[in-house]
Amino acid sequence: MANSAQARKRARQASRHRAHNVPLRSRARTAVKTTLKAIHQGDGAAARAAFREAVPVIDRMADKGLMHKNKAARHKSRLNARIKALG
Repeated sequence: MANSAQARKRARQASRHRAHNVPLRSRARTAVKTTLKAIHQGDGAAARAAFREAVPVIDRMADKGLMHKNKAARHKSRLNARIKALG
């Protein structure tokens, strides 16, 4: 448990930040999973539509620092490659 005033404040801030970041991170994961589901079903049109919706969500997570920019780029690149492989 935090003993100093500074540590107590950091604990409060961390709790608030986590409460704010969890749904944002979840939204990004859901967008990726939706795209992957469409890819696994072999539906190219649905996969492209889901990818178009996922890209801005992933980019926002990278801009906010919730996801590293290289990880965001890797996700987008791999999803795009799988969609292109569908034909």
